[in-house]
Amino acid sequence: MNRLAIITRRAALLAGPALALTRSARSQTRVFDVAAYGAKGDGETLDSPAIQKAIDAAAAAGKGAQVLIRGGRKYLIGTLELKGPIDFHLADDAELIATSDPAQYKGAAIIAANAVEGLRITGTGNINGRAREFMTGYDQANEWWRPKPFRPKMFVLRECKDLEIHGISFSEAPEWGLHMMGCERVLVDGLRIRNLLDVPNCDGIDPDHCRDVEIKNCDIVCGDDAIVIKNTRQGHAYGPSSNIRIRDCVIQTQDAGVKIGTETVDDIHDIVFERCEIKSSSRGICIQLRDEGNVFDVEFRNIRLTARYHSDPWWGRGESISLTAIPRAADTKVGKLHDIRLRNITARSENSARICGSAQSLATAITLENVNLTLDRWTPYKGGVWDNRPTRAMADIEPHATPALSLRHVRDISIVNSSVTWGPHPPEYFTHAIETEDTSDLNLTGFKGAAANGVDIKIRP
Repeated sequence: MNRLAIITRRAALLAGPALALTRSARSQTRVFDVAAYGAKGDGETLDSPAIQKAIDAAAAAGKGAQVLIRGGRKYLIGTLELKGPIDFHLADDAELIATSDPAQYKGAAIIAANAVEGLRITGTGNINGRAREFMTGYDQANEWWRPKPFRPKMFVLRECKDLEIHGISFSEAPEWGLHMMGCERVLVDGLRIRNLLDVPNCDGIDPDHCRDVEIKNCDIVCGDDAIVIKNTRQGHAYGPSSNIRIRDCVIQTQDAGVKIGTETVDDIHDIVFERCEIKSSSRGICIQLRDEGNVFDVEFRNIRLTARYHSDPWWGRGESISLTAIPRAADTKVGKLHDIRLRNITARSENSARICGSAQSLATAITLENVNLTLDRWTPYKGGVWDNRPTRAMADIEPHATPALSLRHVRDISIVNSSVTWGPHPPEYFTHAIETEDTSDLNLTGFKGAAANGVDIKIRP
């Protein structure tokens, strides 16, 4: 079916210059309207078979084809498999709604793509994962929902190249949100995520074994990690994660704001997180190295964050910064954490900033420059602990006093023009400005801050 592209006034205004089409380009666009393939858009009829027909036809037409999901309608779907160099376009307020019937899913994804080159997912519409439909009930004691045995991810995009995701929204993810595995040359721009804060594992964006990725201008609310770079253990060699830049994002989460790990079975390197605001988190900035891959050449810069305690099941205990290289199990050969830079960080938190290697894997070549920490308590949860999860090599929850900055098993660290301040009524377990253990080659320049209780700088063997 060859038609002129239908570009609504609202879509044109919101898309911006990067997506503006010339008259010539519009004339070459072939539109495959899902309504013409039988999609009802009434929110009750299962529309995924009809939409899949439109996708297949567009993919057969090749580059320049657009699958149009018209606004003003709600489409009930199971798995949709995107194919070919198409533009899958959610126009205006179009909404795809996940069915709660497990039989309608293939491979536990709502939106899937495999080895597609030149795929674009665009528009201003929303994909609703209906998270509560995949939960057994609410656990009041632990303050979260408990999942059923089956719950789909929002996206599973494997080995895609020249991938662009622009402007769309998704909400109420039952599990991970945007999971990209082994993808290369990726742009994620202006994504709006509105997951439920009390649903576990509903990550925002997960680049996994990905390379040459830019994630920018995203507005993320989710219960679990907001933006997390991983290298999960797979039966296929997808390669390392490298050359990834995350910038200008706004985040609210009950887990980590910006993170690397915990799955680190291949190297992760050449990573930049910058100009992000983390409004709330269990950990603001986080690296969890637990496996055999190395994590290096990573920079966090120009980030403002708040980190606080949450209920026990959530990983993290209000650490502003948590960079850890801890074996997953006693017999794990854990990789190296080195050449990590944090610059221009402003943090308010309920717990320490931690840099923690291990006896077998020291954290080395770490720089903190213009890192300003304010520690206070404002939630009712128990304090005086650190969260080492996931690990079986040491205590998962470790009772420990709260220095502003803790350095353990660290070599070659520079702290430059940084500061520590405390809230007006620090509890007795708030202690030193800096505490070190098995740490050497510490360069402290232009540091400002005193202890809440005890000595300013505590050095342990």
